[in-house]
This record gives sequence, structure tokens and C-alpha cells, in this order.
Amino acid sequence: MAAPSAAELTELTDRELLSLHCAGDERAFGELFRRHRDRMWAVALRTTRDPDLAADAVQDGFISAFRRAESFRGDSAVTTWLHRIIVNAFLDRLRRQRPTSQLPEYELADRHDDHSSTEVRLDVEEALARLPEGQRAALVLVDMHGMPVAEAAEILGVAEGTIKSRCHRGRATLAELLGLD
Repeated sequence: MAAPSAAELTELTDRELLSLHCAGDERAFGELFRRHRDRMWAVALRTTRDPDLAADAVQDGFISAFRRAESFRGDSAVTTWLHRIIVNAFLDRLRRQRPTSQLPEYELADRHDDHSSTEVRLDVEEALARLPEGQRAALVLVDMHGMPVAEAAEILGVAEGTIKSRCHRGRATLAELLGLD
């Protein structure tokens, strides 16, 4: 079989691209990276709250995925496998190097009311930063990225019940910190 053209690469599934990468196609993993880098960056940034740490973690994660592509067993979607590798990379970095108190530049509120949205965003970001690492990671994946509990559990390497309880406790703590209880 001839190597696919650049245009044909964009039409392949993630599994097909990973298989091509494992078979030696030098462009296939680049297409996987192109497809998923923004989502991985968003998850890393919201979890670490530090753009530099997030960038390093995403880079580490994609390098690890590139090198360990043969370890993909096919039990889950390629994106779930990538998420797990990248989440583990930024959790490892987070454990080694606690982020500063600098807050990321993402929006959590309505952009039409600049003053109010800034205050709300800062309040939520500060409250998120005070959550334990496990609760913060679960909330970012489930509540901010709309990921199913089962997928978040697989990515974080814990039981679904653990994700549910972390989200429940994290939401309760956020409500208390924000004065919503």
C-alpha cells in the first residue's frame, strides 16, 4: 500500500493515523498532534493554571505518546489515550513544581460586562486554585470540558466513583468558597 498523501492523512481516523505512525509513516503523528493539540493545551492550562507549565506538560505528553505509540492497546479512543498521557505528564510536573499564583487568561464569564466578567473569572479561578489537585483535575475535565465521567476516570487512572466524588466535593467546596452555599 502506498503512503497516503497529505490530503488523505486528514481523512484518516485517529486509530489509522496511530497505526501508520507505528508502521513508520513520519507524517501520521503530526496529523494527530495537529488535531488534538488545542484541546490538550486547554485541559493542561485549566488544570495547571500556568501557561509555561501547561506548555511543558503538553510537549512532554506528546513526546511520550510519540515514543510509546505501540503501547496503545485499542481499549479506548486514541483521544482518551492521548488525554491520559498528557494529564499524567502535567500531573507529574505539577507535583514536582507547584505553579505560581498567576492566573491564566481564559474566560469563564460573559464577555459583554468586562468588569463583572473579570471579577467572576478571578473569583472562580482563585477558588479553583484552592481545590486539591484531584478535585481540580476532575472538575476541569468533567465540568469545563464536558467529558463523560467514564472517560475522565480512564484519563486520570481512577474509578468512575472517584471522579464522581471528587466532582461532588469540588463543587461543594467551590460553592462554599464563592459564597453560593
